Amino acid sequence: MKRKILSPVLLLTVLLFGCQKNTPAPLEEVQAPDSDTVSLTVWGAAEDEELLREIIGGFEQQYRGQADFQITYQPQSESSCTNALMADLENGADVFAFADDQLNTLVAAGALDPVENAEAVRASNLPEAVLAASVNDTLYALPLTADNGYFLYYDRQYFSQEDIASLDRMLDIAAENGKKVSMDWSSGWYLYALFGNTGLTVGLNDDGITNYCTWNSTDGKIKGTDVAQAMLEIAAHPGFLSTDDAGFVEGVRDGTIIAGVNGVWNAVAVEEAWGGGFGASKLPVYECGGQQVQMASFSGYKLIGVNAYSERKQWAARLAEWITSEENQKLRFAKRGQGPSNIAAASSGEVQSAPAITALLEQSEYSCVQRIGGNYWEPVTAFAEELLAGNPTGKGLQEQLDVMVEGITAP
Repeated sequence: MKRKILSPVLLLTVLLFGCQKNTPAPLEEVQAPDSDTVSLTVWGAAEDEELLREIIGGFEQQYRGQADFQITYQPQSESSCTNALMADLENGADVFAFADDQLNTLVAAGALDPVENAEAVRASNLPEAVLAASVNDTLYALPLTADNGYFLYYDRQYFSQEDIASLDRMLDIAAENGKKVSMDWSSGWYLYALFGNTGLTVGLNDDGITNYCTWNSTDGKIKGTDVAQAMLEIAAHPGFLSTDDAGFVEGVRDGTIIAGVNGVWNAVAVEEAWGGGFGASKLPVYECGGQQVQMASFSGYKLIGVNAYSERKQWAARLAEWITSEENQKLRFAKRGQGPSNIAAASSGEVQSAPAITALLEQSEYSCVQRIGGNYWEPVTAFAEELLAGNPTGKGLQEQLDVMVEGITAP
């Protein structure tokens, strides 16, 4: 593709007002296309193929007679979208779905231009989703979902509402019943839960590449060693199990796991296994440094981007708006169970009554958008593995924290 510099046209005015409705406004004012055929390539998750083909079909029907469309869907993982796009940006997809933690890279590479109808998008989407789609207060993508976070699943046959308020209480109940409460400590994404509400901080520096981190701090009401000690105690508890997504689902199905920290993508599997006992809630508190600390979480969002090098950028932008519209986010929830970022869609009775989505919304008060440089992951995993093993090297906790933070903040 050759990048075109598009002059303002009346279409943009139509977009600004049309996107405030459930469906975009007609395009009678669009300038005549260069040719009769509008060719667009759309990338989306393989598991969304049926849904996206239906949405694309609706788009073609909506604008039938205004252009002859040749829209091609290609499966592409949202988590690795940036790598695929960077391989050949000018010939990449015109419209693509991606995880919000890739936004900075895409913007830095010039793959995304600022969204032109930004105020309308901000007004119709959840504030945190808008933040996730923005760099330095400039909106570069359209929010699609607001469900890429984690919360607590629990089997109500074992836990009361009072029980699930405390991780320590839940671990005791699990041990008494020969069962487990699970969480994935091999991933820094989940492990943030134990540090996030302690006053200890981690995040991305202004350079957009390196990190800052105070998880080894020796000051404050809660010190780094307090969290590390709490982790040692949790790891040693007979009611605790660290396992990944596959292990969580397997444990739920075979009955060994009766509660766990996980996300909406496993809601169907958990509900099938637990039936009437299925429960979901915000994360509990845990004891740390003599205090009860509310567990935090990273939040994540799926976004839709329009390739800045698209030869049909106006039509690509309109298709992106169509995919992320209120009605199509409702359709996505109905068919895929994915939580909408659109305020009106998220407020619908169907969404509000879904236990997993409700739990995620409850947890959102204690979550933050993940903005972390690449050096974060391996040091956190190494630190957690040592504590899970019971600190077999015998190294002091402060020393281990210092090594972890040194790795996280490395240039």
